[in-house]
Amino acid sequence: MVKSAAKSLSAFKRPLIALVLPLALFEVLRRSPYDAMFVGPKFHFYVVSTVSLLAVAIGIAIGVAGNRLRNIKVSFLALSFISLAGLFTVHGLTTPGFLHGTSNMAGFSAQLSVLFASAWLALSTIPADWLPMRAMARGQRRLVPIWTTLMLAFCTFSLANPHIFDHTNVNDFSTKVVFTIVIIALNIAAILSYWQGYRYSKFPLQIVIVYSCCLFIDAQVIMMFGEQWRLSWWLYHVWLLAAIVLIIVGLFKQFGTNTSIAASIQAMFATDPVERVTSALPPSVKSLIMATESKDVYTAGHNFRVTIYALSIAEELGLPPEMRRALVMGTIVHDVGKIRIPDEILNKPGRLTPEERAVIEQHPVIGYEMCRTLGFLQDELDVIRHHHEKWDGTGYPDGLRGGDIPLLARIAAVADVYDALTSSRSYRQAWSHEQTLEYLRKETGTHFDPVCVKAWISVCERHPQVYLQFSGSRNELDLYRTYRPLREGTLSGG
Repeated sequence: MVKSAAKSLSAFKRPLIALVLPLALFEVLRRSPYDAMFVGPKFHFYVVSTVSLLAVAIGIAIGVAGNRLRNIKVSFLALSFISLAGLFTVHGLTTPGFLHGTSNMAGFSAQLSVLFASAWLALSTIPADWLPMRAMARGQRRLVPIWTTLMLAFCTFSLANPHIFDHTNVNDFSTKVVFTIVIIALNIAAILSYWQGYRYSKFPLQIVIVYSCCLFIDAQVIMMFGEQWRLSWWLYHVWLLAAIVLIIVGLFKQFGTNTSIAASIQAMFATDPVERVTSALPPSVKSLIMATESKDVYTAGHNFRVTIYALSIAEELGLPPEMRRALVMGTIVHDVGKIRIPDEILNKPGRLTPEERAVIEQHPVIGYEMCRTLGFLQDELDVIRHHHEKWDGTGYPDGLRGGDIPLLARIAAVADVYDALTSSRSYRQAWSHEQTLEYLRKETGTHFDPVCVKAWISVCERHPQVYLQFSGSRNELDLYRTYRPLREGTLSGG
């Protein structure tokens, strides 16, 4: 226990340095004779404008990415930086001596910008399956436009009434103390959550958010103790700018690819299901797939094939594009919980004992708990948790029955069992396509949703290439060739 704690503390030293070093630099400069006054309203406006423009550009880009990726955490990041941009713009435009005289608005808006940015970051750490988060997720596409409109309205009102807070104590030291305590608490919550996630997922965006939260704390402390126009006071603008640049780098590393714009557009209209699936996955999701495969040799290609089969069933059922996207994101990582199953059980040659089977059957819950903290929406979480439920209620982990099982999970169940039976295991040979379809028919209404089985049989009859492309391709070389788009995407996408 002590060694584990010491190891965790050692690993956390870089974020700790990112928090302490800027404050140490501020304190050294503040106490030195070089902390001269630099009164530059115009220069201040240009600095603030640069920070604001970058923040709003990031906010819009993240908002689009959040909708495309169906990830509520990404949308909250967008709201964080839109808040920072809007309120910091007010801070810049109300600079004393620029457009207006001295007022409380400049200092107050700077405090609000960091407060709201921190609040959205902290909110992004709340699991996606909490009831308020589910409600927000249902309106995900409207979050960014609505919040942007509110920010614009507040900015317009503030600029039209810059002296509205002149007779209040919004810039008193006691008020700054309250702001600082709240901002530090919000950012510490975000740091701890994102750091914990980064330790096992290694997502680039998670670690840069940790560093950015450290810089938000530094900026707020400098705003509290710094003397306006001193060189040390200017440092908080630098740290906010650095936080924004870090997020840009993290976004590029996590969601950027080497795919050209032309290739991306072409992928949107692709008819090949393999190309459609691989082009839809961000590198961060691909890294989860590869982490699962590194634990369980059997899953090499399994996640991918199940996703192709499930997508075909969804299209046969006429599900809308948004549900199909959710199905892809859920099925491609449906077995991610196996990452935390002991190797001696996961890769045991032969049949499992009842005790070992009970351990294996925990993987849907483990995967669910992992992904609910990564921003996956409820539809994707339903696939991960419930793909082993049975129509008659005898499945696991929750014993759901019939229509109580989410539709996407029912689809995934058919695809998952089909691929499992047509794949060789250490204790049995692969079944033929015909044998497997006969089993699905037999288990219809018991294990499987009849509608989903009927849809899969229809796909196989009308589009046999969907399953034939994988027929006889269970050796490692053929699996690699089939699965190569995902592997190359993972390596190129970081």
